[in-house]
Amino acid sequence: MTGAYLQPLLETAAEHQVGAEELAAGAGLAPSLLGVLPETLPARHYIALLDAGARLANDPHFGLHVGEKVRPGTFSAYGMMLLACSDFGQALSQTRRYEQLAHDLGRTRVTVNGADAVYGWDSHYPQASRHLVESVFAGIRVFGSWLAGRPLTPSRVAFAHESNASLGEYRRILGVAPEFGAPSNAAHFDAAILSLPVPNADVSLYPLLRQHAERLLGERAQGGGVVEQVRAAVLRRLPNNGVRLAVVAEDLGMSVRTLQRKLAEAGSSFQQVLDGARYTLARDYLRQRELSLVDIAFLLGFQEQSAFTHAFREWSGMNPSSWREQAL
Repeated sequence: MTGAYLQPLLETAAEHQVGAEELAAGAGLAPSLLGVLPETLPARHYIALLDAGARLANDPHFGLHVGEKVRPGTFSAYGMMLLACSDFGQALSQTRRYEQLAHDLGRTRVTVNGADAVYGWDSHYPQASRHLVESVFAGIRVFGSWLAGRPLTPSRVAFAHESNASLGEYRRILGVAPEFGAPSNAAHFDAAILSLPVPNADVSLYPLLRQHAERLLGERAQGGGVVEQVRAAVLRRLPNNGVRLAVVAEDLGMSVRTLQRKLAEAGSSFQQVLDGARYTLARDYLRQRELSLVDIAFLLGFQEQSAFTHAFREWSGMNPSSWREQAL
């Protein structure tokens, strides 16, 4: 996880007169660990610090109070991208893909059943205390309300864990008193919120921020398979019209033939990876009303709009304008 995601925890502990050295020691970590905010931190250390903070502060709502201090910078690169989303549906969609850039504590899921939408969060650390899940849900509610410029209140919140802490603080921060002992962690809300515009969103920055986030994901996958490495290299070069097999092979320190062989062994090819990356980005860009087809063609590395239109028809079975109309 990033050091930025740790900041709300440190601030909450400090408000209870628990300093960074005491907090680290209480978590069984080197006192000097938090002398300077680390660039990254193992998730297990964060969980230990969260539990130590709750214990040392003697605060039964410590997780809620940590989530209450969340702000855009907490989520690092993808937090900036959320500020450029056109509506909340898009912001939650991007959260599902990019929250791993801030932390690897768990994953978001969103489902819609008629007028009822459900935000769920599946922890990667089910053995962690309730403070972890509560900090996440408090952070989502606080950040969402800040983004909307008004309180966004769920109709129902349910947690899988139990708690005997005062319900008053839950109501203040989450907007409702949660249910405990549920099958999963979930917050229900009006599905109409998904189409709510993000006020003052600078949507013109979205394509650049999205590609930056994709590059960061690609860098995280560098230790993975060759397909992930090629995809990352493709995304780095798309806006500069430099996506050619020989150039990507050079980026990866391979000969063209070696790269082709490795991709074939992985059941793929350079063209398949390139088309997949372009198709994923194209669908996202087409949902941005402010981007013309010429703009999108340029962002995807096509020299002309007609080439983009032909390629998109091959991928989806319809032209980009029709797909955009249907999607919107």
